[in-house]
Amino acid sequence: MSSSYKSLKEECYEANMQLNALNLVVYTFGNVSAVKRDEGLFAIKPSGVPYEVLKPEDIVILDFENNIVEGKLRPSSDTKTHAFLYKNWEEIGGIAHTHATYSVAWAQAQMDIPIFGTTHADHLTADIPCAPPMSDDLIKGNYEHNTGIQILDCFKDKNLSYKEVEMVLIGNHGPFAWGKDAAKAVYNSKVLEVIAEMAYLTRQINPNAPRLKDSLINKHYERKHGKNAYYGQ
Repeated sequence: MSSSYKSLKEECYEANMQLNALNLVVYTFGNVSAVKRDEGLFAIKPSGVPYEVLKPEDIVILDFENNIVEGKLRPSSDTKTHAFLYKNWEEIGGIAHTHATYSVAWAQAQMDIPIFGTTHADHLTADIPCAPPMSDDLIKGNYEHNTGIQILDCFKDKNLSYKEVEMVLIGNHGPFAWGKDAAKAVYNSKVLEVIAEMAYLTRQINPNAPRLKDSLINKHYERKHGKNAYYGQ
């Protein structure tokens, strides 16, 4: 692969393959993108290509206006959502979208995922937000672009920071996650799916299970992310 975007394509390819390896996708569902900020470009999985035949050279390079810069295949159908988020959230380096079972179940229920336990608090201090279903006017318009608007509106309405909450559910649709690079976006997608499953099971065992108390939320988040964090090496 002689492309000048070889490293960007390989980063995107590896992240997409990891999405599949972590059982977050079935068939051709899902996609990951990776951004090259200094050139205003991003790489994304081509639409409808099975993971078992996907190759690094198949990855499509686009600018933030959705113009193809390099690639012979059509990019993911979700490309406009990725482009919109990259344009508006300047500190993210990768985005992942899946149709993972438990995450989608909460999205279809149109419910935020409550913070029930310390696994959730290890990663964020808020409930995982679920954006309301898209309005009919937006559905009839530029749908994938408007999905990005849907996400930004949700964060504005709930007064959330994309730097602190790196995941969201789209009502009746499914999850998006992001991070400093494509690998972190995939990591956050897996964390979201695990938390979604744990929360579902918690509700089955006790429909009235209480939210995790603030002292435990703060303790677990701060020990991994605070200025005096001591988790890890």
